[in-house]
Amino acid sequence: MILRFRWLVPLLVISLSLFVLLTIEPAGQAAAQQPTGSVPTVTGTPTGTFIVVTHGADPQINVRSGPSSFFYPVIGVLLWNQQVPALGRSPGGDWIQIAYPGVPGDVGWVYSPLVRIGPPGATLPIVEPPPTPTPITTPTIDPTLAAAFPVQSTPTRLPTFTPPGPLAIPTYETEMPARSPVPMGLVIALLAMIGGFGTIISFLRGR
Repeated sequence: MILRFRWLVPLLVISLSLFVLLTIEPAGQAAAQQPTGSVPTVTGTPTGTFIVVTHGADPQINVRSGPSSFFYPVIGVLLWNQQVPALGRSPGGDWIQIAYPGVPGDVGWVYSPLVRIGPPGATLPIVEPPPTPTPITTPTIDPTLAAAFPVQSTPTRLPTFTPPGPLAIPTYETEMPARSPVPMGLVIALLAMIGGFGTIISFLRGR
């Protein structure tokens, strides 16, 4: 009889083991629970003097290696409303030097009309601008390559100047009429007198 129910003993042991594993919470599971309290977070708000990007026309502004848009290249960008520590300003006050990790010197420059300095009343020291970068290579012309493609210039004939001939000015000869020995006025007066006498004679004969 005992031999017939011997297989029940292992079955009971297995059943009890499963019951214990399912009802008792492991210690490792309790350690993995998330904390219910507040967890402090690290913020990027700078301390001391800082600048805030206020230019809203574009979503970002350029950060340059020096205080000029022509002589210094762009080394990064700042987003709108982003705050970064301010280190100084250019002698004219048009550019502000900021802390910008990851670039040579860990500093950059931004255009002052695009940002606001904080806190209110803060002042920045004057910082001399860095030297302008020089090009790594100077472009040169290979003389061998230049000799392979000679440039032939077409001679241009200059206009020649021919002086004009002498200017001929025409001359006109005027002949004065020959003067008569009897004055013309005297002739007219005599004719008038003859006409007057004729008129008088005709009048008298008519009477």
